[in-house]
Amino acid sequence: MKNLHFKDFFWNSDLTSTIGYDAIIQYLNDGKRTCKEVEDFMKARASVEEKYAKELLSLSKKVCGHSEMNTLKRSLDMLKLQTEQVSLSHLQLAQNMREEAKKLEDFKEKQKEARKKIEQQMDALHKQRSSQYKKTMDSKKTYDQKCRDKEEADQNVNRNTNTNNTKHMEKLYQQNVTTLGKIRDDWIKEHIKACEVFEKQSVERINFLRNTVWTHLNQLSQQCVTSDELYEEVRKSLEQCDIQEDIEHFVNLRQTGDKPPVPVVYENFYSGQKSPTGAPSFRMPPPVNRYEREGFQQRVQPAS
Repeated sequence: MKNLHFKDFFWNSDLTSTIGYDAIIQYLNDGKRTCKEVEDFMKARASVEEKYAKELLSLSKKVCGHSEMNTLKRSLDMLKLQTEQVSLSHLQLAQNMREEAKKLEDFKEKQKEARKKIEQQMDALHKQRSSQYKKTMDSKKTYDQKCRDKEEADQNVNRNTNTNNTKHMEKLYQQNVTTLGKIRDDWIKEHIKACEVFEKQSVERINFLRNTVWTHLNQLSQQCVTSDELYEEVRKSLEQCDIQEDIEHFVNLRQTGDKPPVPVVYENFYSGQKSPTGAPSFRMPPPVNRYEREGFQQRVQPAS
């Protein structure tokens, strides 16, 4: 299939029209705007990465498992360490993105300067072409009028018409047509050159943007790989986390004794003996002798 090119499809039947050229310039301006939008997008993404990195770095400094011990503590310490490393990798990613955005900005400015010279040249040609076309059409109008006047005069009986004016205008008109033809040829040549340069710029722009976005995505993919590699270190540490070992470590480090307290036993106040079972007993009054009771009564009676 034959490739299409700017120089073959942006003409117009109107000699003074710039519609084809204007369409190309609009396309180039839209492309420049796209470059700026992609540049801004990458800068904004870099800011997001930088903010995320700083928050991760702050998070890695927070207390996490301070009171934990042994293998689980080592895993938690590794989690904080690798979180810090991930934050640093995101900071580097943000820097790389800004560098790519700067390259795009420089590319955009370089194309802008290259376009500027050609556009100035084409604008001058367009003005010259329009001016000469107007001059040519004006001389044609005057020439046509002189010819009509001459025809009318030739039909007049007096035949006093000055034919010198007609010939002068005819010559002037022919000169203007010749000059316009030369300007047209020069404009066509420059228009073709401009189309070729602008098409080349468009090809370069599309290719540059395509590669820039591709690189941007590669950077994001690499960040995922880097983060996963760092997180893998945490997973390896977790694999070494031994639950029973941590339990035994705590027991050996903080044990307080291997025997429970003995039970509290009951102590009889009178016997001074300790109840082997610790069960409570009732306190009984001492027994009273029968004779002692009767004597007490005998002693009491005389008083009545």
